[in-house]
Amino acid sequence: MLVVLLVVALVLTVYFGAHWYVWRRLVRDVTRPGGAARRAGTAAAVVLPLLSLAALTSGRLGVPFPLQQALAWPGFMWLALMLYLVLTLLATELVRPLLVRLPARGARRARPGAGAEAGAAGTEPAAAGRPAAGPVAGAAGAGSAVAAGSVAAGTAPAAAAPVAATAAKAPEAPEAVGTLEPPKTPDTPKTPDTRTTPDTRETPDIPKTPDTRETPDTRETPDTRETPDTRTTPEPPKATGTPDGTPEGSDAPGAPETSAAPATAARPGAGLTGAGPGMARRRFVSRVLAGTAVAVAAGTVAGGTHSVLRGPSVKRVTVPLAKLPRSAHGYRIAVVSDVHLGPTLGRAHAQRIVDAVNSTQPDLVAVVGDLVDGSVENLGPAAEPLARFRARHGSFFVTGNHEYFSGAEQWVDEVRDLGMRPLRNERVEIASGFDLAGVNDVAGENYGDGPDFARALGDRDRARAAVLLAHQPVVVHDAVRYGVDLQLSGHTHGGQMWPGEFLAGLANPTVEGLERYGDTQLYVSRGAGAWGPPVRVGAPSDITVVQLASRDA
Repeated sequence: MLVVLLVVALVLTVYFGAHWYVWRRLVRDVTRPGGAARRAGTAAAVVLPLLSLAALTSGRLGVPFPLQQALAWPGFMWLALMLYLVLTLLATELVRPLLVRLPARGARRARPGAGAEAGAAGTEPAAAGRPAAGPVAGAAGAGSAVAAGSVAAGTAPAAAAPVAATAAKAPEAPEAVGTLEPPKTPDTPKTPDTRTTPDTRETPDIPKTPDTRETPDTRETPDTRETPDTRTTPEPPKATGTPDGTPEGSDAPGAPETSAAPATAARPGAGLTGAGPGMARRRFVSRVLAGTAVAVAAGTVAGGTHSVLRGPSVKRVTVPLAKLPRSAHGYRIAVVSDVHLGPTLGRAHAQRIVDAVNSTQPDLVAVVGDLVDGSVENLGPAAEPLARFRARHGSFFVTGNHEYFSGAEQWVDEVRDLGMRPLRNERVEIASGFDLAGVNDVAGENYGDGPDFARALGDRDRARAAVLLAHQPVVVHDAVRYGVDLQLSGHTHGGQMWPGEFLAGLANPTVEGLERYGDTQLYVSRGAGAWGPPVRVGAPSDITVVQLASRDA
């Protein structure tokens, strides 16, 4: 009991851990905290795993069948989608660091040349646009947004020169509404704009007071964009005036400094390099990889669902048997396994299987277990088309493990009513000259109804060829011991969804196809349906027509 609990705990840990990983990559890494997308994604990451668990357990818990159907489609489809989301996201981890870092390195290599054009790395605008800042600002006032916009747009010095000349001759323009100025000393005449450009006549020396703002005479002025609520801004770079860097015309030691808003306030070069390094770049890469993962997973699941719903294909295999008489040469057995009628696959699927089988005109139909996932009460109508199998020597049935989960005794009676003969640890002689035996599934041991090879094969004539129907391939070693020539099985689904075949190979000697064990050949069908998600990837459903061949023919 302790081992079972540990296994359950491990499975649930892996299950919810995988969902956390998907939430991290598809929700947390690509959305903004507190946003509607983040909240919706988090809610889905909680609801979907619970919905899948409900779909898996509802049948065992006796939930009403309509509710089982309502839970099955979204719950099972999410399981399939989740599998391929995890696999695709894990694959993207290999390229994620490269996509984040390589463009940033390229941007660093290009930075020395880019700064001279637009200041993409956060530097100030090029010097070519600076001379226009002083005149325009003097004409429109210190707080004029229009003047600041002209400079930010890179107004050329030539275009600004006429404005500067006019501003030097005309009286100072009225202050813009809302412009904040330091308080002025009474009785002190308003200081005219002393900023000059190469084309402006020098302004006579005007007495200055400690409280009067004064604009230095600079040929180059920094970005003069100002914020409405800022009285002064940081000191501009050194002007090309005096050797010690003191701006021309600023001969008062205590004069306030002329200022402009930092160039980083508007970031004229921001966004020129795409997402750029840092958080924005990581989010951009995460979104690209998340979109890729969703597209790959959704496309894979959609194709796998179509593979199941269109019905099984027909596969033909020829198996030579040493003891098969010439009269049985070419005998055709249609092997049908793992139909799994249930909440997702119903009557229409059963009819597709019947049509495929009858089109092969078999001599015998062998249904080798896992016919249903539910009770006779719920699935009896869905199984009705199976009564229309057409074969010269009839149809035979053996139980699978899912019959024991669904009421094996009731289903044995039901398939008998549908015209199939159950082989419950028993054997029949086929008129063409070989024995056909069938054993119960090994899951029946938990219900006192397991396989009994001695009863089915113990007293037979070993000179005759024997074909055994057994749901699980694991009993092949018993078949070898009892001299069986050919065992027909299912159970593995061929893995159903890649990479499921690797897991199936851990528990079964053969996952699909024909293999030999001593003097016994084992053929394992991939099955005609699907368990859980109605999806198959890398293991398409099939009905196999096994054609027996005599060496004497």
